[in-house]
Amino acid sequence: MNVHLDTAYWIGLLISVVLPVLVGLVTTRVTHAGAKAVLLLALSTLNGLLVEYANPGPDYDLGTAAVLALVSFATGVLAHFGLWKPSGVSGKAQDSLITSGTHTSA
Repeated sequence: MNVHLDTAYWIGLLISVVLPVLVGLVTTRVTHAGAKAVLLLALSTLNGLLVEYANPGPDYDLGTAAVLALVSFATGVLAHFGLWKPSGVSGKAQDSLITSGTHTSA
């Protein structure tokens, strides 16, 4: 059995692993977990649709795009809880764009 995945699928998988960090960059620690999950789901869906569009196959298949979106979402959730959260990257991403309201004027 010879398994070959096109480059588009590998790029989509890599993006799926990075999506939780992106969600962390655009949200804060106080953002409801449900809102973060919906954002991750939306980005995963977009990723699945774009990967299928970039696939060099003959036709666009919405069913394949839906499966790719589900795989992207599952990969993102697993990457968040298995890699980014335990390593502290998620927290650092969320803290990186938070600005302090205690600026002093000169």
